[in-house]
Amino acid sequence: MVLQSTHWLALSYFTYFFSFGIYLPFWSVWLKEEGLAPETIGILLGAGLVARFLGSLLIAPRVKDPSRLISALRLLALLSLVSAVGFCFGNGWAWLMLVLVGFNLLSSPLVPLTDALAATWQRQIALDYGRVRLWGSLAFVVGSALTGKLVSVWGHNAILFSLLISLLAVWLGMLLKPSVMPTGGLRAQHNSNRSWRELLSEGPVWRFLLCVTLLQGAHAGYYSFASIYWQEAGYSAASVGYLWSLGVVAEVILFACSNFLFRRWNAGSLLLLSAVCGLLRWGLMASTTELSMLLLIQVLHCGTFTVCHLAAMRFIAARQGAEVIRLQAVYSALAMGGGIAVMTVVAGFLFEHLQQDVFWVMAAIVVPVLFIAKTISVAGER
Repeated sequence: MVLQSTHWLALSYFTYFFSFGIYLPFWSVWLKEEGLAPETIGILLGAGLVARFLGSLLIAPRVKDPSRLISALRLLALLSLVSAVGFCFGNGWAWLMLVLVGFNLLSSPLVPLTDALAATWQRQIALDYGRVRLWGSLAFVVGSALTGKLVSVWGHNAILFSLLISLLAVWLGMLLKPSVMPTGGLRAQHNSNRSWRELLSEGPVWRFLLCVTLLQGAHAGYYSFASIYWQEAGYSAASVGYLWSLGVVAEVILFACSNFLFRRWNAGSLLLLSAVCGLLRWGLMASTTELSMLLLIQVLHCGTFTVCHLAAMRFIAARQGAEVIRLQAVYSALAMGGGIAVMTVVAGFLFEHLQQDVFWVMAAIVVPVLFIAKTISVAGER
């Protein structure tokens, strides 16, 4: 069966983020119901985060030719499914550590490689990235909401079986053939001769990576402590859930309109806009819990996260051949993984001592981007 390339990519995003919408919110619940202590769960999930970081950084760049991206995605999707089946064969902490590390190591490269494919098709067939990527955001919400319902009816085993079925869907969807295959073999071979040091020492490249790591890392306080902060301010758990959903809705709408709104914007301008939104959003979070302001804060999620991600995709898509895959891997590992992980530890310490003032620190983190973003606008896109 042949699918239009944009539909193939949308299906890949949907199935992957559906499975991630099961894993991220509910895997700690599954581990707890399997009888593990909170300290052990923390160690296991921490090891999984490290494995995701290493998988994006070490496995994804081994695909040097864009024309081989789909084959690599199919193989990794199958291996991710096989590794997840291991959860069915024991609940001892050592076994779970082995399976959890393997699963995260093999599944994490799916994101940077899929984004690298999107960047390749942006040049090759003028793909509208935002309209395709929004299906991933929608899928995360649907996956988490549906799993919550299933758990309330069938118990915690619904989490594991839902994850396995969704991973099977990821693999089966990728077995379909896109109407246009990615190309770039000869140019990829030429660019692959460049060392990592040469690539990352380019001024526009390291400044871009610094900007996106700061902008995404500033979300650590929000991801980890916004729910606690809002509940302590008197909001119910249901209200907090609605606030989180509003952020995702804003994200989806901006993805859908991104080509119309930002067609003439370059990466540097988008990063600058994201930094301004970050200053406003994190400053407001530190200052107020008034409902009207919380609604604005959550709408600004499309500025702090989505605009930053669009800038990253625009910068990376402007590169050539294997550099697209390499940069996508580093972006995923640093900005979407390592940076947030490090800042989460820092935010935990700060929240314990400063409470809501932690968000002033998150605002301060994005200030350097206001000055750095201007320097990558022209040199970083070619």
